[in-house]
Order: sequence, then structure tokens, then C-alpha cells
Amino acid sequence: MEEIKVEVSHIAGSEDMPLPKYMTEHASGMDLSAAVKEDTVLKSGEIKLVPTGIQISIPPGYEGQVRPRSGLALKHGISIVNSPGTIDADYRGEVGVILVNLGKKDFLIRRGDRIAQLIINKVSRADLVYVDKLPETSRNAGGFGHTGL
Repeated sequence: MEEIKVEVSHIAGSEDMPLPKYMTEHASGMDLSAAVKEDTVLKSGEIKLVPTGIQISIPPGYEGQVRPRSGLALKHGISIVNSPGTIDADYRGEVGVILVNLGKKDFLIRRGDRIAQLIINKVSRADLVYVDKLPETSRNAGGFGHTGL
């Protein structure tokens, strides 16, 4: 398993927040915690940007992906609107998580609650080449359920 160095620091006033952490030996995602100043209710159907209190320096050639936590999704209907959210290597602002409550009940977010996962991945950049016609395949334009249920 390849390891890379990713620098992380706290936003002023969030020094008490835990840094992202792998919770098991083979976890691919690090848990991100909510740095809300006070208990915050995410009402059913509501979308909110939740701060994490951290900023990171992802090396060039890598990206961060912010994904939902499966337990919150299953038990409470909590997800991420732009899942996965992308953190580019040149971004240095606070990491925020755009949570949505798809459940039927309001959801309470407390300071320090684990709200999402952060995955660091390699990226490739495409060199787009314009052509007049694309090569054909057996699928061609079939999509959106074209193979049936």
C-alpha cells in the first residue's frame, strides 16, 4: 500500500477538532468531523455546509474525495449532495461537507461528530483530442438502463 504525505492544519478556533483518521487497519477513508460551533439541526430535506475545522495540502497528482459515511446514510438518510465532493491539490481553504438529510426525521449534528469520509486518490488529466467522428462500439449510445433491469 502506497503512503503519501498530506499536510493538514487546523482553522483558527478549531484546534480542539480531531484530525482526519483511519478508523480501522484497512480503511480506505479517513473520518471527517463536524466543527460546528454549537449543536446544529439538519432538518428533513435540508442541505447545509458543515465545517470540519481543517485545511489540507494535497500533493499535485492527487485529489481528495469527500464521501458519505455508510452508517449515517443507512440509519438516518444523511448523505452528501455533491458526492463525492472533490478537493483539488491547489485548494487551501477549510474543508467543508455539503450534507443533506434525506431521512424523515431531523438530524442533530454535534461538534466532533464524524460526518463524512476523506479519501486521497491519484488523478490523471485528459488531453482531449477533437475528432469528427468517434469509433463505434457494440454499445454505441445505449445508456440509462438500456440493458434492462
